[in-house]
Formats: sequence, C-alpha cells, structure tokens
Amino acid sequence: MLARVLAIALNTYREAVRARLLLGVFALGLATCAYSIVVASLSLHNELRVIADLGSASLSLYAVLVAIVLGSTSLYRELEYKTIFPILSRPIRRWEYLVGKYLGTLLTIGVFVAIETAAVLALLAIEAGESPWKVGTIVAAMLGVLGGALLRARHTRVFVAIPWALALAVTGWLTAGLAAEERQLVAASAVLAICEGGIVAAVATLFASFSSPFLTATFTGMVFVIGRSADTLAHLPKKLFGPAVGAMGRALSRILPNLHVYVPARALLLGQVADHPVWRYVGAAAVHATFYAVALLGLAALAFRKRDFS
Repeated sequence: MLARVLAIALNTYREAVRARLLLGVFALGLATCAYSIVVASLSLHNELRVIADLGSASLSLYAVLVAIVLGSTSLYRELEYKTIFPILSRPIRRWEYLVGKYLGTLLTIGVFVAIETAAVLALLAIEAGESPWKVGTIVAAMLGVLGGALLRARHTRVFVAIPWALALAVTGWLTAGLAAEERQLVAASAVLAICEGGIVAAVATLFASFSSPFLTATFTGMVFVIGRSADTLAHLPKKLFGPAVGAMGRALSRILPNLHVYVPARALLLGQVADHPVWRYVGAAAVHATFYAVALLGLAALAFRKRDFS
C-alpha cells in the first residue's frame, strides 16, 4: 500500500514542478522576497523586522495559492487526459490514489516553502551585518551542488530538489545567526505555512473529488477566507447582525478549520508571550492541521469512491 501511495505522490510532484503556472508563482514569491529589501530601506531602523514580516507573509500567501492551484487542477488533469483509467485498472484502491495525489501536493508545497524560506533567511543575514560576499558564496555553492546533482541524476533530476531544498533551508538558518529572533520567526512561520497549506490542499482535494476545477478553486478560496476570519465570525455582535447571523457565524467558526491559528501574533513567534513557547505552539498547530487533513481526506475518499468517470 505504501509503495503505491508513494508512487502516486512522486508522480504528482513530478507533474507539479513542470507546470508553468507553478513556476510563475515561484518566481513571484522570489520577487516578493527581493521587494522586501526595497520596503525595508524605507523604514527607520526596522529593516530586519520588515524583511521577516514580509517574507513570512509571502510564505503563507503563496503556499496557500500553490495548494489551491494544485489541488484544483491535478486530479482534473488526470481525468481530462484519461490517464487515470490505466492507473485505476491496476491493483490500487481509489482512496490510495487520492491520498497519493494529496501527499504529492503537500511535498510540492514543502519544497516551495523551503526554498522561499532560504531566500528570506539569506536577506536577513545580509541585513543583520553578514558579509554579502559570504552569503553570495554560500548561495553559489548550493547552486553548484544542485547543478552537479542534476547532471549526475539523469533519470531522477526532478526529485533532486527535494533534499536540496531542505539542505538549502538549513544552510539559510545557519547563515542568519546574527538575526536570531527574526530567524526564529521566519522558521516558525514556514512550518505554519506548510501546515496551513496542507489543510487548504485537503479542502481542495475534497472538492476536486466531485467537482470541476473552477468550482473547486472557488469553494476552496471561500473556505480559506472563512477560516482566516473564524475568530471574527465567532464574535459577531448580535446588535449589529442579529441573532440568526451571529449563530451562523459561530457554527461556521466551529465546523470549518480556524486558519487564523497559522498566522499568530508576532510576539508569540518571537517567544515573547509567557506560557506559550513558540515551538510548542507550532507543534499543537501541526496536530490541528493533521486532524483536519485526515478528516477531509476521509470525506474526499468517500466521495471519490462513488464518482462515475463515464
């Protein structure tokens, strides 16, 4: 079973990294990181904070965007080109196929976030006083390692970026040692962005199991907006909106995942909130994301099991 799910996940990842739209989103994310330097130069002795905040916000935004795009189009592309039929004709269950597609999407999000995180950390290192030549040499060396690995791995080039992205993020963490607090904020935000992207991808997988790409993207976007507004919906003033709307808001905030958990206050990510250690909070958020992802995938498997492909 694991081998079948892993094969589907890696194939989904292979298709995702070759998509032009995803490459465009990736380039836009790097451009946003570079633009943070321009914004930071306009601030008054808050350059590190601006780079860290803008970088963390871009991680969350683009991770969700990747989750919506891949979750909405990946399964539909298999149906459109009818490549799903020879796959399901083999000894593989539908739910295994669906879980594999989801894990492939999550793997793509992880690689995307890791590279973006490394870019933000490199900018933090330079702004904190690290020598630009040193940072540039490290980046060039990592790119050289990537190039060498791509030349040697002729048949598995597309998978080289997986361990390389993780190594690049770790290298960025070590390089940004002079900005310890902001480094912690970016790293915690990156993990939370992956968790949030995992929930959004699970929502998209659920809708994609029985709907079209346009409706899947629309419904997933609506769930994302509601999830980010869960705290507000839970406390709508009755005098302004009435008891019926207030009750509906509270119901939605309890049923749908509270995505506001994954964009906590800056003080919490810096470890400045008493009795709330940042990594304990991140761990609890990861458990929360895992629960919702499993529940949503279970519903998606039930819907996909009854879907008629004719």
